[in-house]
Amino acid sequence: MPVSISGFTFIRNGVGLGFPFEASIRSLLPLVDEFVVAVGKGEDDTLERVKAMALADPKIRIIETLWNERMADRGFVYAQQKMIAQYSCTGDWAFYLEGDEVVHEGELAAIRASVERHHANPAVEALVFDYHHFYGSPDWISISPGWYRRECRLIRNTIRSYAPDGQYWLVTTQHKRGRNPQAALANAHIYHYGWIRRNEEMQKKLDQVSKYWGEASAAQITYSQFDRRALAPFTGTHPQAVQSWLATEAEPVLNIDPAYKPTPKENKYHFMRQVETLTGLDFSRKHFKLVA
Repeated sequence: MPVSISGFTFIRNGVGLGFPFEASIRSLLPLVDEFVVAVGKGEDDTLERVKAMALADPKIRIIETLWNERMADRGFVYAQQKMIAQYSCTGDWAFYLEGDEVVHEGELAAIRASVERHHANPAVEALVFDYHHFYGSPDWISISPGWYRRECRLIRNTIRSYAPDGQYWLVTTQHKRGRNPQAALANAHIYHYGWIRRNEEMQKKLDQVSKYWGEASAAQITYSQFDRRALAPFTGTHPQAVQSWLATEAEPVLNIDPAYKPTPKENKYHFMRQVETLTGLDFSRKHFKLVA
């Protein structure tokens, strides 16, 4: 039997918060056998847009949800919504994309090959993707160790896994004890566009996130106020699925304020980056253990 793959995500108020969620879903549809979308009750037409996509492609299955507005403990409401969608997946593997993450059509064959290569090895529980974190415009990516460079996005759907928040998984092979998934490289990338949405939409998104992390308010974000040393030009190509969104919804140009002074944290990350360059080490955060 061919190895089956389910795609899944969750979204709420995706239009108002500037998520390229339609592009995200479209980018994965050629790879997966089904795509489960948990759509939270919101104030814009996100649900109607996902329903329109489902009419055009029967792979898409929608679960309408209601968020717990009192859940303000370390982003656990995102974990709840993520797992509602994952627990409805029926494939051998489950591929999670956040609403601002896109895969490249040129790498779909490599992803499928990685799944098939590792499927028969039970020691491999997940596949890890390299990240392009775009910042300020489609032309720049973060190279700072303060941004995770790799993350699991494909996991076996036949093991006990759960999400503490929206970003990562823990696996339970022993009673009451979670650990990072054992993983192999997917040999592909996730294109993360969250930090190039219009600046005002990014602020709305951060204001929402702070609510579910028990914070009184989010810091004010202005893309121009950033450490230039943490950026590098993007020299690749963007996925076809996101081209329209990039042309109409993303910030077109990043202009770093020449008078901006890096914060102590940014200086720390710059020093770590220098040590990485000299030693070949990687100080970015990891939620997995490579075993193959």
